[in-house]
This record gives sequence, structure tokens and C-alpha cells, in this order.
Amino acid sequence: MSNTSIKRINWLKKRIRTKKSLGILGKYPRLIVFRSNKNIYTQLIDDNHSKTLFSSSSLDKELIQNIKNSKNKIEISKEVGFNIAKKISKNKISKIIFDRNGYRYHGRVKAIADAIREKGINF
Repeated sequence: MSNTSIKRINWLKKRIRTKKSLGILGKYPRLIVFRSNKNIYTQLIDDNHSKTLFSSSSLDKELIQNIKNSKNKIEISKEVGFNIAKKISKNKISKIIFDRNGYRYHGRVKAIADAIREKGINF
């Protein structure tokens, strides 16, 4: 097995472990963060019905103008966080579960969380 496949397997294990540790799945919608080297994606999922309620990413057409003005990936992540927070608050959801999907809570993942908290959504 190559080194990258071992890293991928370890990441998948961590991802499952963090999802189980969230504890209250189904009580509130869950916001999942996925980041690639170039882009960042978020989805708000209702675990009771297994449906994606909203999604936002750095590839959205409505964010293109704001993203072009951004200097780095952390600022792009903030814009994505503000966009998903706007969609969440528009539908009167006040509490969510933040699923960092096995990523460490710093950098781009933290920027999304901070942007969502700024808009008044609790988790």
C-alpha cells in the first residue's frame, strides 16, 4: 500500500469517529465542510430525512465577484461562510451542528465557522 492510501484510510477513520462524537445527530441540521486544495464546500444536511437543505462553495456563481477580490483562501472561506449563513438565517434555522469532517479546526475550516457565528447562528 502506498503512503497516500494509508493517509486516506486514516482520514476516513477520523471522519467517522468525529461524526459519531457529535452525539446529537438528527436533532439539528448538520453543516459539513469539505476542503480541497483549491476550493471549499459546505452543505447543510437534515439527517432525519437524509436530504441536503442548502449548499455553498467557492465555485458558486453568486460568489464569483467577491472571490475575485479575495487575496487568499481564508478570505474565500469567509465569503462561503457568510453565504451559507445567509441561506440558513433566511430559513429561520438558529442552531446547527458543525461537522468539520475530520479536518483540524484552524485555517479555512475555522474561518467558515467564525463567519457563520458572526451572522448569529449557534452551534
